[in-house]
Amino acid sequence: MAVDLAYRAIGSGPPVVILHGLFGSSRNWASVARALARRFHVYSVDLRNHGDSPWADAMGFDAMAADLDAFLTARHLGSAAVIGHSLGGKTAMMAALMAPDRIAGILVVDIAPIPYRESLLEHVESAFDLQLDGTERRSELDEDLSGLIPEPGTRSFILQNVVQEGGRFRWRVNLAALRANANLLTDFRPPRGATYDGPARFLAGGRSGYVMPRHHDAILSLFPAADVITIPDAGHYLHADQPDRFVQAATAFLDGPVFGR
Repeated sequence: MAVDLAYRAIGSGPPVVILHGLFGSSRNWASVARALARRFHVYSVDLRNHGDSPWADAMGFDAMAADLDAFLTARHLGSAAVIGHSLGGKTAMMAALMAPDRIAGILVVDIAPIPYRESLLEHVESAFDLQLDGTERRSELDEDLSGLIPEPGTRSFILQNVVQEGGRFRWRVNLAALRANANLLTDFRPPRGATYDGPARFLAGGRSGYVMPRHHDAILSLFPAADVITIPDAGHYLHADQPDRFVQAATAFLDGPVFGR
């Protein structure tokens, strides 16, 4: 069953929906949304089990694609362009393959339609081990997690999902659902025989290994009109590493192949 996704809307013009990655939320995309809102009506959503959206046990890409379809229907959008990063990118791809008439174009950010061994899902168990009860300061959580996740940036990104209410910390991401669905989330199983012939662009980070030349055949087999563009000096979070270049590339794609303005 589809869940009613929380979202933030800004701007006016053709509709563009932004789907964040694992452990992310619509808040991570606020600056990009503001930049794109000069030309588009931007909806930044929280995927199920993230941010302010409802929690649900199921978390396969078909379920998340159904959430997106329900979101478009509820807002009478007809079809929309979708920007998806990592987990959100796989969701965007699945949505385009399942209901191509609802998707005006997809901009997939640093992910390919293939299985991945390594991802932030590796840190779910570390998050489970973090003791929130009795902790008074966020700095204590960071210190406790440092023994499990040495990289400060990764710790900070994950800990943004810990919120304080009534003097107590709690997770606002559904760790149990992430753990239970880990095999589905690292995999990608498109509907048999499905392709999406609409506009598709894959943006890859030059310092990231998520989208490589060896993945291009897999991309083109499902998205025959796709092109792949690499943004230099950017890692997996290329929209944060190179925000100006990202916005330029996104605007050119949306104004050109998608909406033809």
